[in-house]
Amino acid sequence: MNSPNLRRTAAGAPFPWALILLVLGLFLTAAAPALAHGVTLGDKGYIQEVTGVKIIPFLYLGAKHMVTGYDHLLFLFGVIFFLYGMKQIGTYVTLFAIGHSTTMLAGVWFNFGINSYVIDAIIGFSVVYKALDNLGAFRAWFGVQPNTKVATLIFGFLHGFGLSSKILDYGISADGLLPNLLAFNVGVEIGQLLALAAILLVMTRWRASPSFGRQAYAANVLMMTAGFALMGYQLVGLAVA
Repeated sequence: MNSPNLRRTAAGAPFPWALILLVLGLFLTAAAPALAHGVTLGDKGYIQEVTGVKIIPFLYLGAKHMVTGYDHLLFLFGVIFFLYGMKQIGTYVTLFAIGHSTTMLAGVWFNFGINSYVIDAIIGFSVVYKALDNLGAFRAWFGVQPNTKVATLIFGFLHGFGLSSKILDYGISADGLLPNLLAFNVGVEIGQLLALAAILLVMTRWRASPSFGRQAYAANVLMMTAGFALMGYQLVGLAVA
């Protein structure tokens, strides 16, 4: 996908309030990144204490994590921003799913994690990267367009390490580990589809507005700011930890 240049068009239809709430909500959440990859105290305690195969609870936890995972949603929002056909959307979302599923499962199974501050800073960078890509910055600055499919897959791998690192931090039990991990991963994909459906519903209506070009520019700048906020918080946390 080559992101089209954003155009400043005259404002016609009003900016959909649902989109304002979506982008602002994701931005404000990212501005408080202490919650990055976090779960509630109850969920954390459950992961730490449960043993044996628990398919339904881990399905729920996976779906909940994705639906409330603002960093994943911001990146996904950026990925589909200029995708109109369902085949295109399906291709990119599948690449992202393959990436984060692979490293999430492999990371926990082989007990390989990355420092939470480092991986969350990288995930913040993925949001910045995608916003810049949507703004046409790489072509304007360097005269080249990076392969967006490859980038989506690579960042999917990195997002998966964010998931695996957090699960390892919570000390998940080895009893029933594989089926629980698979259930969690399926839950993540269910949550991703639910979030994607909501985003596409809003995006479809927004794209019909004649003012889409101008407002899309602002939305991507806002998304990039959120990514920088997440990166900055995590790097400061790494420095003082």
